[in-house]
Amino acid sequence: MNHKKRIISPFESGPISRRKFVTGAAAGGALLGLGLQSDPTLAAASTRQSVPTLRGSSFDIDIGYKTVNFTGHERPATAFNGTVPGPVLRWKEGERVTLRVTNHLAHDSSIHWHGMILEAAMDGVPGISFDGIKPGETFTYQFDVRQNGTFWYHSHSDFQEQTGLYGAIVIDPAKPDPVSFDRDYVVVLSDWSDETPERIYRKLKKQSDYYNFRQRTAGDFFRDVSEKGLGQTRKDRAMWNQMRMSDRDLSDVTGYTYTFLMNGATPDDGWLGLFKRGEKIRLRFVNGSAMSIYDVRIPGLKMTVVAADGQNIEPVSIDEFRIAVAETYDVIVEPNADSAYTIFAQNIDRTGYARGILSPDPNWTAEVPPLDPPPLLGHRDMGMGDMSGMSGMDHDMSGMSGMSGMDHDMSSMSGMDNNNSEASGKSGMDHDMSGMSGMSGMDHSKHDMSGMSGMQEMPQKGGEMLDPAGYGSKRKITHVATEFGPHVDMRAATPADGLSDPGIGLRDNQRLYNRRVLTYADIRNLEQTEDRRDPEREIELHLTGNMTRYMWSMNGIKFKEADLLRLSFGERVRISLVNDTMMTHPIHLHGMWSELETGDPEYMPRKHTVIVQPGSRISYLVTADAMGGWAFHCHLIYHMPGMFREVRVS
Repeated sequence: MNHKKRIISPFESGPISRRKFVTGAAAGGALLGLGLQSDPTLAAASTRQSVPTLRGSSFDIDIGYKTVNFTGHERPATAFNGTVPGPVLRWKEGERVTLRVTNHLAHDSSIHWHGMILEAAMDGVPGISFDGIKPGETFTYQFDVRQNGTFWYHSHSDFQEQTGLYGAIVIDPAKPDPVSFDRDYVVVLSDWSDETPERIYRKLKKQSDYYNFRQRTAGDFFRDVSEKGLGQTRKDRAMWNQMRMSDRDLSDVTGYTYTFLMNGATPDDGWLGLFKRGEKIRLRFVNGSAMSIYDVRIPGLKMTVVAADGQNIEPVSIDEFRIAVAETYDVIVEPNADSAYTIFAQNIDRTGYARGILSPDPNWTAEVPPLDPPPLLGHRDMGMGDMSGMSGMDHDMSGMSGMSGMDHDMSSMSGMDNNNSEASGKSGMDHDMSGMSGMSGMDHSKHDMSGMSGMQEMPQKGGEMLDPAGYGSKRKITHVATEFGPHVDMRAATPADGLSDPGIGLRDNQRLYNRRVLTYADIRNLEQTEDRRDPEREIELHLTGNMTRYMWSMNGIKFKEADLLRLSFGERVRISLVNDTMMTHPIHLHGMWSELETGDPEYMPRKHTVIVQPGSRISYLVTADAMGGWAFHCHLIYHMPGMFREVRVS
């Protein structure tokens, strides 16, 4: 093998012109790598089939370049075994799998086995668990399969997910499956752009709302005046303008440049899943997107959710669910053989959709529903969701400039212990905010909250404070010097509950459309919680950012400047995530389960990726049962460079 031979990257070609949203004049094709592209009719038909499936315990996977056409223009992609998405890998619980991965790209690559419980050395994260796979080299992954369900795999190098390196994993259980079904389909959702990811990222760094074409207009202003009056409208506009934010900023990258795909098929073509009369169908949804969060429904069909992130749950009957980047959901549907149905996955900002068809006849089609109206962000999404009990607080935010100038005097907040003793040991709860270099630099004297009864000054160094949830117990917290500067442009004053919130754009769907939407509060694990110990300490992390400058971080500190997040092997910890931004962040912890605190400790849902809603808080328990270094990050690919930590279990 010649390791010195230079492999020419097709991405070295020049930039493409800016274009409007297209649903895809032609398809990239799930099967383009299998010799079908020579016949245009056969190639177009192939996009309506499921992606290829590889079964067994020994696999050869090639990472290479592939020319695709999702938009009417041929573009270079990266692909596993010549297909986008990559082939479905079908394993058996209890077996040991061997995967020989050869990199044919001109630069390093990798594969991360998302949601898999395995040894750190096999996790596939360059710089943490291994060095990556060099051009021309082969790396062998080998590990025992200790779980079953729906998972996925993807590159963890650069922005390679965006260019096609993702695929699904289905693991058949060793014991009888508690879910009965007659037919089984994998549905991989993803997003594609003819622009290179590096070009997209450069645009976002220069202008964070570059892809947002739903800014407010004069017409919106006059409509608001007619509904709310001139004075209130001016105050609202002043608030958003002075915060340098938009209530329509739901996605960083939109349908202006993205084509949304279902199993590699564009919305124009639509993926096709066939069924026979009386069949019960299992749909395994995987969101393998780089940046797109989808709201999924099948008009005319109820869905029964039976698994979340590969874990069996008590069945929940719903009409719609949100699936963030990196999440998986399994649903059961029972279609009527007299009609075809549209699997409709609209993205969170309503600028486009992915589409599939369930039909008993390949010649039948189904009506595509209109996109829902684009939602608007509000006070709840700014972290001002629960204002009860905050008497005297002035809700007029017209003078807020970037939130950093918010008047926040906490001197009269009664009820908080001002003890500044350094937190130590594991008694109580340890709010380890290591790496928060900047939040103690925040000038609280300028934050006028003098009217907030029942609270007292929060310590800026280690100390104790009453549980803000109101349970009255004291928790040890550690406040390391933090940065409140260019990395952070807002803070959530009163974070909302992130557990029972279906999310922006879905909150009124039961009332408006009679569509029941899944929430995390609905999920109850089918099997009992294995580790029912109380947590020994708590780690609170703030998801932070500066949208104007497109900077993302945790606790105001970007990854390159952050300390390790250290866990002791075997300990039980609570991780509380507070989203100080107005973006939805799917947070993924590698190597260990995140068990959501839903109020039922006996059947806690286990997830590998957790949505943290804008301006909200959510918590989960983690048992540190996996030695080594693990990645912990937002799974939005352009947020990941900053909103990232390394967890070290020792």
